[in-house]
Amino acid sequence: MTGTVGALAAGPPAGTHRPGRTLPLRVELVRQLRRRRTQVTFGLVAALPVILWIAFALAPDGPPSSSLNLVDLAQGSGANFAVFALFASASFLLVVVVALFFGDTVASEASWSSLRYLLAAPVPRARLLRQKAVVAAALSTAALLVLPLSALVVGSLAYGTGNLVSPTGESLTFLDGAGRVLLGALYVAVQLSWVAALALLLSVSTDAPLGAVGGAVMASIVSQILNQITALEDLRDYLPTRFSTAWSDLLATAVDWGDMTRGVFSSLTWALVLGALAVWRFGRKDITS
Repeated sequence: MTGTVGALAAGPPAGTHRPGRTLPLRVELVRQLRRRRTQVTFGLVAALPVILWIAFALAPDGPPSSSLNLVDLAQGSGANFAVFALFASASFLLVVVVALFFGDTVASEASWSSLRYLLAAPVPRARLLRQKAVVAAALSTAALLVLPLSALVVGSLAYGTGNLVSPTGESLTFLDGAGRVLLGALYVAVQLSWVAALALLLSVSTDAPLGAVGGAVMASIVSQILNQITALEDLRDYLPTRFSTAWSDLLATAVDWGDMTRGVFSSLTWALVLGALAVWRFGRKDITS
């Protein structure tokens, strides 16, 4: 054997495999952006405010009400319209978006029989899962921000840039209201981190992408239903969807951060546990597809 200690200290020779450089984020991001499901998802999220505006335009005027709600206020200004769009989509549509990006990421590779070839590259399993999770998180966050941004543009063109008025009668300027809406979207993104982790766990546990996505969405629906059962009392505080609507506190002039703080802690705790289970499961799974 030839060579010197200095050559060893200088690092491996050119062409030697480096696990830390496999599957770069840029490559994975480009792969996901080129997929039709990604393009359709972003298209639908961006088009939702337009659909809502058309629905408002076609709907007949209802009788006057003694109390105001988000629907009544939605046509008051662009900021109010954005609040309604976020509120209407957060409990289901955005859940589906997050579950789609995370639940489809590994299971789709298995369904295409390409997962074992990626690992044979060889890409370390932990790195493969991390790279896919990071890209899925970036796409999910971007999609969740596209919705309020699109709603602010559509709402401002249709209803003007007046103040944001909450159902309690409190008022915020358009710029302040727009900032609160975007902050609310970021809260929703963090709150849905538990859905992302569950979808990822299901994605590494099955070869059926639809099963992983559907399982995460179904878990969210069940949690929301249980949250409506008041007989559960304090047990509801342990549900991952308990504080899903806490972002509405941002509509007040003086923001109460209590429920949002508890919601972030609850969601991140669930996400940490489910994410750790996903890493553990994927590290021990027998990859045959």
